[in-house]
Amino acid sequence: MGRRRAEDQAARTREDEPFEFFKGFAEIFVAIGLAILLGGIALLLGVIGGVGILIVIPAIMAAISWWMARFFTLRWRMNLPSMVLVGAYAGGVYVSSLTFLGQAGLGLKAVAFLSAAIAAGATALWFRRFKLPFAMFIVGSFALMATYALFTRYNPGGTFDDIDGWARSFVPRANLTMASLVFGVAAFAGAMSFDLKDPHRTGRHSATAFWLHLLAAGALVNAVAGNIWRGGGGANILPTVLVLAVFALIALVIDRRSFLTAGIVYIAAIIYWAVAGDGGASARDWALILILLGLFFTVLGTWWIPLRRRVMRALPDFPGKTRLPPYSERT
Repeated sequence: MGRRRAEDQAARTREDEPFEFFKGFAEIFVAIGLAILLGGIALLLGVIGGVGILIVIPAIMAAISWWMARFFTLRWRMNLPSMVLVGAYAGGVYVSSLTFLGQAGLGLKAVAFLSAAIAAGATALWFRRFKLPFAMFIVGSFALMATYALFTRYNPGGTFDDIDGWARSFVPRANLTMASLVFGVAAFAGAMSFDLKDPHRTGRHSATAFWLHLLAAGALVNAVAGNIWRGGGGANILPTVLVLAVFALIALVIDRRSFLTAGIVYIAAIIYWAVAGDGGASARDWALILILLGLFFTVLGTWWIPLRRRVMRALPDFPGKTRLPPYSERT
């Protein structure tokens, strides 16, 4: 019985989507220490002040983070502290470049695009040097910011003319919807390029794809949600729900729960509009929304493996099918 249980567990692990945020409490302890240390540097920045300091100290913070990563990432292989370090590094590069470019007399659009692009490029160098999968999530985040900067219109006074600010960029008009679509497709292609290199999910390629799938799904669903907001809501609910059903099918085929989970906020919003309409939602409406959403994710998550097995068996052979994660032939 024990051997059979171990075999079943091993089989389930092979068909699961591995995810490791940290290996033990030691990493949490070190990550807290690093956050306090780097926070002290940021506090020093606020105390000293001055535009020149806003360029120099973030750059120094980025350099310190790179130096520390030689030990915490390369030598000791500590995941959570490495994530803290790459976040501090990318943030330092971004703030430094944003301040420098802002003082160079460039236009708002150029500053927004170039600072995000520089931060993305610098973090890509980090990924190449330290091979940290989470670094690609930061690369993608800054790439998304750069894409939004390209597609966003600015008036001569330096303010946004189609949205109130970056904080409302998740409510896009036509141009930001297109930006989300372009980035989402590119991020999904990048994620699949890593996934196809590691179909058995045993190395860093799979972990890198995990983070890119989070970005890709969010951006793609954001583009679909943009059609609802532009169309007034109700008219486009059904086609959007159908698109999300296609997303669920894609997630099953590529065996990525994370790809579907990333769109949970937008799925909830769509169900809200379908139930509430234009009159607002009551407590009963919200209860129905939560029940439907919870039922969907519970059923899909519980029977993911047999559902995926049936989907893969039903699909005809297509290029790359044999390079996707294997599925069990057991009934």
